[in-house]
Amino acid sequence: MKIDIIDWGLIDYTDAYKQQKQLFDEAIVRKHAGLPVENKLILCEHPHVITIGKNGQSSNLLFPEQSLQERRIALFRVDRGGDVTYHGPGQLVGYPIFDLDAFSIGLKEYIRRLEEVIITVIGEYGLRGERLSGATGVWLDATQARHARKIAAIGVRSSRYVTMHGFALNVNTDLSYFRLINPCGFTDKGVTSIRQEIGKEVDMSEVKQLIVKQFNKTFPLPPRTALIPRRYEPQK
Repeated sequence: MKIDIIDWGLIDYTDAYKQQKQLFDEAIVRKHAGLPVENKLILCEHPHVITIGKNGQSSNLLFPEQSLQERRIALFRVDRGGDVTYHGPGQLVGYPIFDLDAFSIGLKEYIRRLEEVIITVIGEYGLRGERLSGATGVWLDATQARHARKIAAIGVRSSRYVTMHGFALNVNTDLSYFRLINPCGFTDKGVTSIRQEIGKEVDMSEVKQLIVKQFNKTFPLPPRTALIPRRYEPQK
């Protein structure tokens, strides 16, 4: 059994969220009924949009909403973890709808594996991705305060160990849009992209293939996934 790969191409954030939420809700219903969940990895790009996570601070948005509207940049407050981030063309966004029970892992290990996927993929371009203590995502030169820069952001939501939202990897992203925000709430660290680091445009389809290959390695599924539900406390 393999992960089901879905490529939405360039898609409006509102449409992507609506479809993603529908798949997420359907997965939870199936799991609650004791039925197996089809693990899906959605890949896409978005037109210019800024999203703020459920614990995000509006102060990390450096321009008023009216100014963003004039520049045709959408703004959404969403139900993921993390603070504020930017999505746009040239950035590969991944939304795994995964049942973590199928992989026998918890949320912390899931995030660590997402980071590992990206670290391995950017390694194919000669980049050394790292983790930064106290922060999710993938960084370059993470231990060098003046040079640390983020190449991939991660923000997820989980219910009954089913996930949605995911990661955003800067491939050919126009990094100037990050000046509109304090990315992920940081004021003292930069952002970067694969193109910025290697000095040339990157084939997005190639990056997608590498991502899919690494997901299947990092999130192996048994031939027949046996659903073993965890014990859940009733919601009040």
